[in-house]
Amino acid sequence: MMSLDLNTLLNDWPHETGAIKVRKILGLDGREKLQLRIDLGLLQMEMTGRPDGHRPHNCESLLQYHQRRAARAEARGDSYELSAEQCSELQQEGIQYYHRYLSLFQINDFPAVIRDTQRNLDLFEFVAEHTDRDELAWSFQQFRPYVLMMNTRAKASILLSDGKFGEAMREIERGRDAIQDFFQQSSFPELAQKSSELAFLEEWLEEVSSKRPLSKLEIMQREMEVAIASELYERAAELRDAIKLLKTSKTNV
Repeated sequence: MMSLDLNTLLNDWPHETGAIKVRKILGLDGREKLQLRIDLGLLQMEMTGRPDGHRPHNCESLLQYHQRRAARAEARGDSYELSAEQCSELQQEGIQYYHRYLSLFQINDFPAVIRDTQRNLDLFEFVAEHTDRDELAWSFQQFRPYVLMMNTRAKASILLSDGKFGEAMREIERGRDAIQDFFQQSSFPELAQKSSELAFLEEWLEEVSSKRPLSKLEIMQREMEVAIASELYERAAELRDAIKLLKTSKTNV
């Protein structure tokens, strides 16, 4: 008889406290799966669609099912209200996507992280639009800063891998501003001061800025400052004219 004991499998891939261990495997169906090692075992997830592979009501996800029902109701001129039980089911589904995007981030699959984090952001928005109960809406929205941070990290990481430091910095700034706006518009604006997500993005922005290669214009401006400080005024004047010419050429492009 085939044993159902997982110990052999788990012993070959031991859990490490404080480490997030993720791997891809090839499933019996020929498709890649994602495995996340946890202290009491492992989670196995599909790479696309709903992480557990289910298709509730023949839809890709429970969120998609409710989105379609809401769209039909609105087309009839009716409202669509989520019950507490439905919100709970949607939250459980959202946790599946959380586990997957966290795992995907560990293996640097940043486009898939963007896909799954945006999916959960859409979930938060949908619930907020279709429940009148503030406590239900907040049970989802409280996670928005974290999901925005992970979405931003994935987008900026792609840009950094391409050497696009300036664009990456702007992406980090957009993520930071989105989190700040969320707190300001919430009932708890004071939470912004304690936000670990904001603190992380601020520190990362500073780190990326310090590593960003200087542009040709910035190099020339620094050279001009050095020339002035060294009283090399003729060289400073040459650099000043060259900077003006470079700025003009950029403006005309």
